[in-house]
Amino acid sequence: MDKERLYLFDTTLRDGAQTSGIDFSVDEKIAITGLLERLGVDYIEGGYPGANPIDTQFFAKKRTTNAIFTAFGMTKRAGRSIGNDPGVQMVLQSAATATCYVAKSWDYHVDIALKCTNDENLESIADTVKASVKAGKEAMIDCEHFFDGYKANPEYALACAQTAFEAGARWVVLCDTNGGTLPHEITQIVKAVQGVMPGSNLGIHAHDDTGHAVANSLAAVEAGVRQVQGTLNGIGERCGNANLITLIPNMLLKKPYCDLVELSIKKDDLAELTAISRGFDEILNRSSNVHAPYVGANAFATKAGIHASAILKNPDTYEHIPPEIVGNQRRVLVSDQAGKSNLLNELKRLGVEANKADPRLDSLLSEVKELEAQGFAYEAADASFELLARRRLHSVPDYFDVLSYRTGVERRYNVLGERVTVTEAVAKVEVDGEIFMSVAEGNGPVNALDLALRKDLGKYQRLIADLELIDYKVRILNGGTSAITRVLIESQNKKTGKRWFTVGVSENIVDASFQALTDSIRYCIFKAAELEIV
Repeated sequence: MDKERLYLFDTTLRDGAQTSGIDFSVDEKIAITGLLERLGVDYIEGGYPGANPIDTQFFAKKRTTNAIFTAFGMTKRAGRSIGNDPGVQMVLQSAATATCYVAKSWDYHVDIALKCTNDENLESIADTVKASVKAGKEAMIDCEHFFDGYKANPEYALACAQTAFEAGARWVVLCDTNGGTLPHEITQIVKAVQGVMPGSNLGIHAHDDTGHAVANSLAAVEAGVRQVQGTLNGIGERCGNANLITLIPNMLLKKPYCDLVELSIKKDDLAELTAISRGFDEILNRSSNVHAPYVGANAFATKAGIHASAILKNPDTYEHIPPEIVGNQRRVLVSDQAGKSNLLNELKRLGVEANKADPRLDSLLSEVKELEAQGFAYEAADASFELLARRRLHSVPDYFDVLSYRTGVERRYNVLGERVTVTEAVAKVEVDGEIFMSVAEGNGPVNALDLALRKDLGKYQRLIADLELIDYKVRILNGGTSAITRVLIESQNKKTGKRWFTVGVSENIVDASFQALTDSIRYCIFKAAELEIV
């Protein structure tokens, strides 16, 4: 039997942004979009243009290369025309190529929230879909509270879905907004909806309030829906959304799903899953869930005892899949082969040539493990890892030597009597025997050091002219007065738009920052030097 296509819709940047304690900047949204493109999802919902300045700026231009760039909005208000509804117009005028409008499908909410009649709500759904199609954008409707609405008034909930479909919606998404529906109910209701429209136009949007978001999504797929919405690592309001990092391997590796549907993501692509998941957590500046299915550090960890003894003889005894498939690794063994497999995959992705028989790979693997034990995190710091690997396997110069640096922070009152804080940094570097010393003032010690270090690097100065520090995150790895600090820095080439991450670790926050800064500058020089002879 031919497999049917299943489409993955990521709403990390929109619904995931509802997570308590998470607020994305435009630069973070751009970086996460890059991770999602690397993962290979079909749709990336970037936010709600017009709802806030960050989302409006993000939608000022197209941000995706392969995925369909999608904007979220609300159906037009009752009593207004499409042209007289600013919310609808902001979405239509954005750079998105697809629109996903949320519509009430529970008559209870139509009454208390929209304060309009059921028929007026249906008219708003139809008019909004038609306007999106007319604007040349792929139209989707998220039927909010669909499952609760169906339980309360099945005829009206079905009418909302049917109206959207008949108006031209490519997708009608059934939302378990309160997250209280169970898998058997999902199956029954999804099958009922297919009485008014085909499953090939249905999607599922599940929340995890009963811990069933992934199970509900899988039940919906088996029942006939062909779009699944979710987020990276399951972030989202309250208890979160369906976790795409768990859903994707389930659908690619487990029956009946792997026999029923095919994805844009292939089985071989799963080797990047763990790195993408952990890289996303680094962008959020939070610790990864060590117990997460497939990608957690403990997902394939076995403690001493009969389980460990069995796994030593045959890993299949206590592992449902080989961890290497999803880019993870077994922790009961010191498995050089498994670790080397992951290493080779990452080197291939970064374009670093390596022969699996090269003995230097073993020492590189050992060094990476040792550095990660000290606190370095290379899943989110590709540039630092690439420099390390190239130094060990090939030949990458340091380009410059830092002879010394210092920073000073002064708080004082200026001539107007205002209290101000001034930060100054001095950096002394050597380039081919020539010494350069630069001084700069900045917005804090890291910014001042960045400016001082990049002020004059001799013959390499022209290669870093477009280098810009974008973001800076600090993580305290342990407690006490001598806490180990990890700093993650995001940089970009302003001319090409290429971005990269570097990492530094130290008991001194400034020193950790300086490590990440020097890695960033050396990476910039290396990439520029690849294109020309210095």
